[in-house]
Amino acid sequence: MRQLVDLVIFGGTGDLSTRKLLPSLFQLHRHNLADRLRRIVATGRVEMKTSVFRDEVRQNLKQFLPGGSWDESVWATFCDRLHYCKVEADDPDDYRELSRLLGEGEAPGRLYYLATLPSLYGEICRQLQGAGTVNDASRVVLEKPLGHDLESCRAINEQVGQVFEEEATFRIDHYLGKETVQNLLALRFGNQLFHPMWNNTFIDNVQITVAEEIGVAGRGSYYADTGALRDMVQNHLLQVLSLVAMEPPASLKAADIRDEKMKVLRCLEPIALDNVKERTVRGRYAAGAVSGKAVRGFLDEDAFHDAQDTETYVALKASIHNWRWAGVPFYLRTGKRLSSRYSEIVIEYRRQPFSLFANDPQELTNKLVIHLQPEESISLHTVNKKPGLASKLKLKPVELHLTDDSQNKQDSYDAYERLLLDAIHGDQTLFMRRDEVETAWHWVDSIINAWQENGTPIKSYNAGTMGPNAATALIAVDGRHWHE
Repeated sequence: MRQLVDLVIFGGTGDLSTRKLLPSLFQLHRHNLADRLRRIVATGRVEMKTSVFRDEVRQNLKQFLPGGSWDESVWATFCDRLHYCKVEADDPDDYRELSRLLGEGEAPGRLYYLATLPSLYGEICRQLQGAGTVNDASRVVLEKPLGHDLESCRAINEQVGQVFEEEATFRIDHYLGKETVQNLLALRFGNQLFHPMWNNTFIDNVQITVAEEIGVAGRGSYYADTGALRDMVQNHLLQVLSLVAMEPPASLKAADIRDEKMKVLRCLEPIALDNVKERTVRGRYAAGAVSGKAVRGFLDEDAFHDAQDTETYVALKASIHNWRWAGVPFYLRTGKRLSSRYSEIVIEYRRQPFSLFANDPQELTNKLVIHLQPEESISLHTVNKKPGLASKLKLKPVELHLTDDSQNKQDSYDAYERLLLDAIHGDQTLFMRRDEVETAWHWVDSIINAWQENGTPIKSYNAGTMGPNAATALIAVDGRHWHE
């Protein structure tokens, strides 16, 4: 008999829970995938009856669920799983009340999802232990950002580690829950076509882009103290990079995959004072227009006072010091208020040594393009003969789509659905291990320290463009250009 689990969401009335966690749990319930989940207990700082909480969730689900997902009959059974409990992070009495609630028809397993400020993680775990609500079958999920530098990250990990073993700690990065990111494993290690050419003999460069149209979107006070490098590169982009660059794992078990990702992060060449100018670009959006609408510049946004040293865009040239990737640059970029919203991985192959054709094939390089959002797809950019009776063969670019178009739309899912399901089942494969997170922070801290010592300026770019001109120059100096 499989172990039942009670899921407790700290910050259960917050934005993440409202927009992502509860809709994802509803979808799992709708698809009969939540059979191991007994109850969902949301906590918040205000007094509220469970009946009132259920009414609020019902309205929010109608707003945030994908179109066509709402089902009144599904809600009738889902709402029975929902409970609410007031919990102040540092109030022992509240935790005793939570313990009493969890003790009613006790489920052996408990999964605590911390969707609060990371500074509260240690206190919440300590209070849970003090109230006797942590047992051998308990697990904890930690949302990003896990600290703001290596020192604070280690402190959080130490505090949480005093209550939960590493095997029971799930550090979440929602990018790892995306279908196409997971498909990297199948693409690389399930196809003889690609695996032999996944190295510096055939690959010229790798580009990873996470572009956002939105600005700080109500997160001004947080973002003013964070910036794009901490907010996106330290977790999302470095996690994707490690999956692209990792060696074949011994198996698909969590430990083996995470071991190989960790090796990549350890092989990242440091970006420090001697090379930070050539390897990085900082940017910040000024006023402009996005999707035809005028928007303010970052420094004119509300909710913060001092953000003169905060970047909303960063581009990096990373290098991996190992046999497979020596000499292959990894270009990373991410930013807010860009011309469009998309995330992609581009594997650009080396050019042919010379041309046999009338038009120059040097401009028609082969690329494998992996789209992560808004649509998930994989396509191979190659060349074919241009049709016609011309006396000389001419080439034209074509795309071979490798996505399974036969897949039923009902099979698609949100990344949080995948990750919540894995956490409920205790599968850590798509979660980050402590040494991964800390090694990523070590690499990012070196860049931040170099920016501060070097006085690296922040380049302005107009909202609605793809970033500062310096980012184009970063890759152009190597004779390359960003894939657009």
